[in-house]
Amino acid sequence: MKISGVDIRPGNILEYEKGIWKVAKTQHTQPGKGGAFMQVEMKNLVDGRKTNVRFRSADTVERVRLDTKDFQFLYKEGDDLIFMDVETYDQITLPADLLGDAVAFLQDGMTVLLEMWEDRPISVQLPEQVEATIVEADAVVKGQTASSSYKPAILDNGVRVMVPPHIASGTRIVVDVYERTYVSKVG
Repeated sequence: MKISGVDIRPGNILEYEKGIWKVAKTQHTQPGKGGAFMQVEMKNLVDGRKTNVRFRSADTVERVRLDTKDFQFLYKEGDDLIFMDVETYDQITLPADLLGDAVAFLQDGMTVLLEMWEDRPISVQLPEQVEATIVEADAVVKGQTASSSYKPAILDNGVRVMVPPHIASGTRIVVDVYERTYVSKVG
């Protein structure tokens, strides 16, 4: 599906210069002279390169629809992750770096969304939020105001997050996977 250069939005998947790119950021600019354009920051989903491209309103680009499929994470083997198709039970091996920093939040049995392009896996999406246990939390410093005083804590997966002062070691919390931030205490 062709779209105009000024209709590009973050999260769009585009086919550009024989590659498949995910839009990270866009900035619409209307200069005093000349036509408007969209400054687009993109990341190549196949090889990880990043680029900045300027699209004018007259430019068209191919927007790609990726096939998505649910997979279940089974286990880690070296630098590889083993997933199973929840419908066919076929197993697939993917490199851990395909998930980026989110790999720390991957849990056994977790259902993830695999995005495929021409039957080739190009990205793995974890749930937005996961539950984790705090294994280490700093003590509260007396005299700090409650409104803005967050303290550092380390989760059971080794990730460091900032939590409110009332959260102690051993507490189960909900964490935003991609922002790496505290969301709430598990009820």
